Amino acid sequence: MYTLNRNALINLLIIKSNFMSWSILMNSILTVHSKCRVGFYPRSNLKRFPVPDDKVDWSTEYKQYNPPNYTFPGLHGKPYADPEIGDPNFEPLWNSIDGNISRVSYNGPYHIVNGFPLNPLGRTGICGRGVLGRWGPNHAADPIISRWKRLDNGNMAVGVNNKPILQFIAIKRGDTGEWAIPGGMVDPGEKVSETAIREFKEEALNSLSLTDKIQWEKEIDEFFSEGEVIYQGYVDDCRNTDNSWIETIAYNFHDESGLTVGLLKLHAGDDAVGVRWVDITPDLKLYASHTEIVNSVLKLRIKN
Repeated sequence: MYTLNRNALINLLIIKSNFMSWSILMNSILTVHSKCRVGFYPRSNLKRFPVPDDKVDWSTEYKQYNPPNYTFPGLHGKPYADPEIGDPNFEPLWNSIDGNISRVSYNGPYHIVNGFPLNPLGRTGICGRGVLGRWGPNHAADPIISRWKRLDNGNMAVGVNNKPILQFIAIKRGDTGEWAIPGGMVDPGEKVSETAIREFKEEALNSLSLTDKIQWEKEIDEFFSEGEVIYQGYVDDCRNTDNSWIETIAYNFHDESGLTVGLLKLHAGDDAVGVRWVDITPDLKLYASHTEIVNSVLKLRIKN
């Protein structure tokens, strides 16, 4: 499928990220790029080729590396999916804005070998596109909706460290059963912030009456007018492959008073089997890189 020759290895070593130094990117391989290297690939019976920690980086020689190639058959012909690489009508503009599709990585330029984009965080044990629609980066948006946990009398609840307890809205994914941020993929031509708001409405307002939904949409539109970018970059997602991967922009929308979205009665949308307010605690475990992203919100809101 593709091989990495000596010149390609040298080029990989000199590529710099626009958002992090090369040394930080190298360190992040061990701390971020782990969930997409183990077990069977989703929606398949293919087991990933073993990738030890010291063989993740493309610049490290790994002669035995022979990952299985997989692209989910159901992707073919879908409007959100790229054609196969090698299709004479498919001429993607890598590392660029390609029509209404962004093929730019938040982590800086990624390498192309034999026409295939390479995962900037390294080997994953499987090549091809997997279940992802795009070759290269697949952009998502993750809204972290937060509030302070409150007692029945309205006072803030505090934890064992005598600090207030921060909560966020989490959904339980139907595919893995893990709790996660209620995010989603960015549609072509859609702003990332619009995706974040759309995904939240689909999940949280799913079963409201039409009248209530219209009222809440007005409240939520005002609430979402202000948000802070918490994270922008690669996501350690089990769907990632050597040639397709997920990146996100995570926004925090905080309800300080608890009187806006903090009062919402939550109902799961089509892609989730549950939704609730979840305490952000040291032992919290979430889907993909969501634990690290949510912990960034906690650090922002609770000052030492």
